[in-house]
Amino acid sequence: MPNASTARDARRGRVYAAEQQVARLLDRAAHGATAVEFFGSTLTLPVERRFADVASVQRWVDAVLALDEVRTHWVDVPGCGVRARRGASRAHYEPPGTIAVPLAGRWAMRELVLCHELAHHLTFHGSAAADPGHGRAFVDTYVSLTGIVIGPEVALLLRAGLDQARAV
Repeated sequence: MPNASTARDARRGRVYAAEQQVARLLDRAAHGATAVEFFGSTLTLPVERRFADVASVQRWVDAVLALDEVRTHWVDVPGCGVRARRGASRAHYEPPGTIAVPLAGRWAMRELVLCHELAHHLTFHGSAAADPGHGRAFVDTYVSLTGIVIGPEVALLLRAGLDQARAV
C-alpha cells in the first residue's frame, strides 16, 4: 500500500515536469522570444529575474515576503533564510525556514525555482501545513505566488502544465 511519501514522490515528478516546461518558455523569453501562443491567444512573457549569489537571493526572498499581496494571502508567515548548498542537482526547502540553493551551474538562481522553494515555506507555515510536500495546497500556493511575483501569464502557463501533468 502506498504511503504519503510515495504519493508525494509521484506528484513531485509531475510538478517538476510542469516547472521545466515553463522554465523552457522563460528561457526563450530571456532571449527575445517573449510571445507564446496559448489556446488561440498570444501571451507576452516577462523576463524572469536571475541572481548572482546567495545575498541577492536573500534580498529577493525578503522583498517577496514583504509584498502586501503576499502578506494578505499568507498572514504571519515568518522570514525565510537562504544558504548555499553543495552539489548542483537540486534546490530544496528546509523547514522551518531555509532555502538551500546550489551555486554550481546557476540553474537554480532564477525566480521560478525560488518561487517553488518559497511556496514550500508558505505552505509549511500556512493553514495547510499538514499537506504533503507537493500536494494540492503546495501547487495552489506555487501558482499563486508565481502569479504575484513573476506574472499572471506565467502562472497561467504553470497551472496549465500542472493540470496537463496531473499534478493537481
